[in-house]
Amino acid sequence: METINVQKRDLNLKAKKMRRLGLVPGSVFGKSLPESISIQMEEAIARRLIRLNHEGSKLMMNIDGQTIPVQIKEKSLNTVGNEILDISFQALTADEKVNSVIHIITTGDEKIEGVLEKMQLEIPYTSLPEDMIDTITIDVDGMKAGTVLTVGEIPELNSDKIELQIDPDSIVLRVSEKRNYEPVTVEE
Repeated sequence: METINVQKRDLNLKAKKMRRLGLVPGSVFGKSLPESISIQMEEAIARRLIRLNHEGSKLMMNIDGQTIPVQIKEKSLNTVGNEILDISFQALTADEKVNSVIHIITTGDEKIEGVLEKMQLEIPYTSLPEDMIDTITIDVDGMKAGTVLTVGEIPELNSDKIELQIDPDSIVLRVSEKRNYEPVTVEE
């Protein structure tokens, strides 16, 4: 599991000035903590974290020498200025269930003869931290037109260790036939 290094936030600096100095503000909260902790991290660490992980990803956080397991709970981005405004983390406790999201990734998309419709790519669930799932990869190569995959048909989601927060009959993806449209000509 990945470990990131952060520091307790210098509360004398406003968030805007922190970002100009190459730091990203954040917070860590959870029942295992007496109170939430304001943190700051280097922008390079934050960019790498967002590029390689999703909301719901589990990792270890080293805050000034204290290491705690966390999940990425929320990230705020300013897409216009390409800025990371804030990242929130939830501290995890081994015996406490936590709400999270599984991200569905597909491979082999280019090999499908039909049109792949991705309907539900984030599956909300609850589990203990040791049973958390970050991503599930589905190989769609060879799926024929008319194929429908529901949440309940994904083997990893049929575990008694996770509680789905979505209907198992919800459609994750569907393959439809390609339609060739004839151009309509207008006669004078």
